[in-house]
Amino acid sequence: MYTILGIIAKPMGWLLGLLYDLIQDYGITIILFTIIVKVCIYPLYIKQTKSMSKMQDVQPKMQALQRKYANDKETLNIKMAELYKEEKFNPMGGCLPMLIQMPIIMGLFALLRNPMQYISDGSMIFAFHEHFLWIEDLSQPDPWILPIIAGVGTFVSFTMNQALNDTGNNQTAGMMKMMQFIFPIMILWMARAFPSGLALYWAISQIIQIFFNIHLASIRKKVKREREVAAAKKKMKK
Repeated sequence: MYTILGIIAKPMGWLLGLLYDLIQDYGITIILFTIIVKVCIYPLYIKQTKSMSKMQDVQPKMQALQRKYANDKETLNIKMAELYKEEKFNPMGGCLPMLIQMPIIMGLFALLRNPMQYISDGSMIFAFHEHFLWIEDLSQPDPWILPIIAGVGTFVSFTMNQALNDTGNNQTAGMMKMMQFIFPIMILWMARAFPSGLALYWAISQIIQIFFNIHLASIRKKVKREREVAAAKKKMKK
C-alpha cells in the first residue's frame, strides 16, 4: 500500500514543494495546490455525470428486460449486452472516474498527513509549521473551525452529488441518505485529529466541489435536453 501511495504522493510532493518555493506561504500553497488538483480531475467528474445521466435513460429498458427474462439469466445477459450496444452505454462509465480518483485522493491524504515522507527538500520542514490565519501551526490539528468547515462542505457537496448521480435505484437510496449525514460527521471528527494542512485541503476541496456540482448540474440539464430533442426527432421520422 505504501509503495502505491508513494508513487502517487511523490510527484504531488514535488508540485507542493515547487509551489511553496514560488509563494513562500504554506497555507496559500495548499489552497493553490488543491485548486490545481481539482481542476485536473474535473474532466472525470464531467464524464461521470454524463454517464449517470445516460443511466437514467437506459434504466427503464434494463428493468423491463430484467422482468421479462427473470428466469433466463443467459438470455438476459445477451439482451443486456445488445441494449448497451444499441444505446452506446458503458455500465462502468459512472464507476471508472471514481476508481481513478480514489488513488489520487489517498495519495493526497498520505502526502499532507506525512509530508516529509514524500518531500526530500529539508527546508520544507519549517514550512509545515507555519501559521495561517487563525491557525498557529499547520502541522497540528485545528480543534473546531476547519473541521466544521470541512464537515459542512462535505455535507453540501455530498448532497448535491447525490442529486446529480441519482439513478432512481431505491435499493441504494436509503444507504446513500444515511451516508449523507454519517460521512460529514466522520470527516469533522477525523479533521480534528489530522494536521491542519490536511483539514485545509479537504475544506477547500469540498468548497470547490460545490461550484463544480453547480456547473455539472447545468451540463446534465443540457445533456437531458439534447436527448429529448434527439428522441423527438427520431419519433417524428417513424
